[in-house]
Formats: sequence, C-alpha cells, structure tokens
Amino acid sequence: MRSFYFFLWFFWLVRVVLCTLFIAALISGVATLVIYIRQGILPLNDEVLSALYDIWHFWFVISLNIALLIALFRSVKYLFNRCYGGYMLKLKVCQKEANKAFIKTIGYGDLVKVWRKWFMLLIWLVAAEIVFAVALSYLLSSSVSLFDWFSIYMLYFFIAVAAYFSFVFLSARCKALKVVKC
Repeated sequence: MRSFYFFLWFFWLVRVVLCTLFIAALISGVATLVIYIRQGILPLNDEVLSALYDIWHFWFVISLNIALLIALFRSVKYLFNRCYGGYMLKLKVCQKEANKAFIKTIGYGDLVKVWRKWFMLLIWLVAAEIVFAVALSYLLSSSVSLFDWFSIYMLYFFIAVAAYFSFVFLSARCKALKVVKC
C-alpha cells in the first residue's frame, strides 16, 4: 500500500510541476507578446531581446502562482483509474449510495466536490507543516525573525510534502473515493 501512495504522489508531483511550468510559460509568453505588439513590434536586436526576456521573466514569476492553482485542479483528474503498485483510486458514481459503481471516464465536473475536500485537506496539512517549521526554527535558530527562511519555494515544497499525506488521508475523508485492487 505504501508503494501505491508513493507512486501516486510521485506521478502527481511530476504532472503538477510540468503543468505549472507550461501554463506559467504560456501566460507569460502571451503577456510578453501583447506588450511587444503594443509597443510597435520593434526590430529584434540584443537590447529588445533582453527587454523581452525581462518582461517574460517578470510575468513568469507572477503567473507561476496562478498556474499552480490551475495545475492543482487539473491534476486531480489524473489520480483516478491508474494502477500503481497493485492498487487504484476509483471515484464512485454516487457517494451516498452503498453500491460499488465507479465512474469510468472522469470529467472535471465530477471532481469539484472531491477537489474541494482535497484542497482544504492540503491547506490544513501545509498550515500544520508551517507551524511545525516555525516552532523548529524558533527552537534551533538564534535569528530575530521567525520567517527569514520562508519563501514561495518553501511553500511549494510544503505543498509537495503535504500532498503525499493528503492522498493517504483522502480516501478516509472523502466517501466518494475508494482504493481498490487492480
């Protein structure tokens, strides 16, 4: 069972990272192109290319956060109906009935309730990690500020770690999910 959760988490993490980077690059590319066109489509030379890269990089950092939210929502769809380590996560047709009918082709509309529960669980787990890290930082560090170590990249790391534990707790928290042998 441990290998199931590890592989589920690992492939989820790879998908989220790649999807986040792709969406952020796409958003920043569109923003850069719009700015370039609005400035009159100047001939490309080293100075213009450097400016375009700076604009792209500025928008990439901003759009990375928006892209993460989109990737988190999109990634939940790919958790289901894939066999990892002899087990598979399935989504029930109706969570209130005791039947064992599962959805074969899962759409994004089927995931809204599951995603909300999973996202709230993820938020609580990340918050617990941050509280633990702050307490550990306070005990082990002589720094005056408790949050010197905290950055957006640490938050991404906390999200990645909390996601593993959220997958473990999710089937118990959400009655519409079932882990079955495959």
